[in-house]
Amino acid sequence: MTSVLDGVGVSPGRGAGVVVTMPAPVPEPAAATLGPDADVEAAVAAIDDAVRSVQADLAARAARATGTAVEVLTVTAAMAADTTLAKESARKVRDERTTPERAVWEAAGDLAARLESLGGMMAERAGDVRDVRERIVAALTGRRAPGVPDLDHPFVLVATDLAPADTATLDPARVLAIVTSGGGPTSHTAILARSLGIPAVVAAPQASELADGETVLVDGSQGTIERDPSPEDVARVLDRPRGPRAFDGQGRTADGVRVQLLANVADPAGAEAAVAAGAEGVGLFRTEFCFLGRTEEPGLDEQVAAYRAVLSAFGGRKVVVRTLDAGADKPLPFVTADDEPNPALGVRGLRTAVRHPEVLTRQLDAIAQAASAEEADVWVMAPMVATPDEAQEFAAACRERGLATAGVMIEVPAAAIQSRWVLEQVDFASIGTNDLTQYTMAADRETADLAALSTPWQPAVLSLVGAACAGGSEHGRPVGVCGEAAADPALAPVLVGLGVTSLSMTPRALGDVAAVLAATTSEQCVELARIAVAAPTASAARDAVRAQLPVLEELGL
Repeated sequence: MTSVLDGVGVSPGRGAGVVVTMPAPVPEPAAATLGPDADVEAAVAAIDDAVRSVQADLAARAARATGTAVEVLTVTAAMAADTTLAKESARKVRDERTTPERAVWEAAGDLAARLESLGGMMAERAGDVRDVRERIVAALTGRRAPGVPDLDHPFVLVATDLAPADTATLDPARVLAIVTSGGGPTSHTAILARSLGIPAVVAAPQASELADGETVLVDGSQGTIERDPSPEDVARVLDRPRGPRAFDGQGRTADGVRVQLLANVADPAGAEAAVAAGAEGVGLFRTEFCFLGRTEEPGLDEQVAAYRAVLSAFGGRKVVVRTLDAGADKPLPFVTADDEPNPALGVRGLRTAVRHPEVLTRQLDAIAQAASAEEADVWVMAPMVATPDEAQEFAAACRERGLATAGVMIEVPAAAIQSRWVLEQVDFASIGTNDLTQYTMAADRETADLAALSTPWQPAVLSLVGAACAGGSEHGRPVGVCGEAAADPALAPVLVGLGVTSLSMTPRALGDVAAVLAATTSEQCVELARIAVAAPTASAARDAVRAQLPVLEELGL
C-alpha cells in the first residue's frame, strides 16, 4: 500500500527507482595499545602515510570534479591535511602507545566534538572531520574507504547524510534521486544535488525505514518520498527527459522584462560549465579556490593568473568577483583565529581586513590587474558587510585601484534593513540567501532538526529581500541574488516580484529558472511575492505560490 514520507525538498524534480542504502561506515577500532616491542615511530609514520594518501585521493577527486564540487572537495582535502589531527594522533601513539587507527579515531572525535560545540557553520566541519577519519582509518586497516555504491544500474540513494567527498562525485546517470535523514537546505548534499540536477529530499526522519530493493518516487520540489508508487507513476517519471533544460542566454518574464540569469562559479572549470550552459555572465565568482588548503596567502602573480583564467571565458559579459570569504566554515590560518568562541558570528568575510588589510589590498590589486588584462565587465563585492561605513570603505578601496563597480553582499539582516544607507555607498548588492536565512532564523543550516527553519521561503527572509531591493531602488542600484534560493524555479518569480534584477545559480538550474520566468508575467511575479510575504509560514508560502504556477507541474518541477 502506498505511503508517503515527508522531508525537506532541496533539489527540484522527480526521480523514481529502487532504493540502495549507503554501506555501513567504517567501524570504530578497538581501544587497544601497542605491544612492548612495537616500533612507535613506525606507527606514527603509518599515520602520516595514511593521511597523505587520503589527502592525495581527495585532491585527485577535486581535480576531476567541476563547479561547486571542486570547492567542497578542496575543503575536505584541506581538512585531511590539518596538522592538528595528525599531531594529536601522533601524540597519542607516542605518549599513550595507542594503536595508529585508534589514535586517529580518538583525535578526530575530539576535534569534531570541539567544532560541534562552537555551533553555527563550524559545526558543519565536524562531518568533514568524521569523513576524513573514516578514510584514514580505512587506509590504516586495509578496509575499503567509505563511498557511494558503484552499481551497474540506476538507483535512489538513501543515507543518513552524505560526506562532501561522496556527494561531489555522484553520477547523475546512476543516481536517480537522493534521500537523507540528516542535512538541511544548504548542506553540501543539497547544494551539490542541485548542481548535478539530482532530485533530493533531506531531513526526512523516516528515511531509515526505507529498505534496499523497494521502489520509491522522490519529489525534490515537494519534499516527499512515496513508497510503493504505481507502475504508471514510475513510468511517467522515468519517461521524462533527463538532463538540463536548454537556455537561450536571455532571461526574461513572459511580458519581456529582463532578468539577468547568471552562474555561480568557483574555478576555471566552473567557468567553462557556465559558458556551456549559456549563462549571461557570472553573478558570484568565489575566489576562495586559490586560498583554501594553504597555510600562506597566494602571491599577487598567482592570484592574477587564477582570476584571468575565469575572466577570459566571459569577454564582454559581467563577472561579479567576491573578495575572500574566509572565516566561519572556511578558516584560513593567515587571516582567521582558531580560538573564536562563535566563528559564524565572528571575524569572517570583509571583517578579516581589519587585522589583515594587506590580504584584501593584494587581492584587490590582483583583481584590478586581471580585469585590465581581460575583456570581462568586472564588478567586485565584499562579503559580510553589515554597515554603511564598511560599504563606503570597501568602495573607496576598489575605486583607488580603478575597479569602477563596487558592491556588497547582503547576508546580515542589518544590511537588508539599512539597505537605503548601505546602497548609497556602493553601486550594487547581491543577496546571499544562505547566510541571510541562517542569521534571520537563528538556525544552523546543517542541523536536520532545524531544516524547516533553514529555507529562504520563510516570509521573514523574503521580507528582508524586499527591504534590500527597496533600498536599491531608492538609489537606482541593481540588487541580485546569488544564494541557493536563485536556483529554485518556484521561488525565482517571487524574488523577481520583490525587486531582484538578477539571479545567479548553479549552471544546471539556468534552463529551469528561465522556463518558469518565461511563462510568468512581471505582474504575476509581483502578486506571487505579495502572496509569499503575506503567508504565515514557509510551507504555506511555498504551497500558495506553487498553486499559482501550473507551469511547474508541466515542466516536472
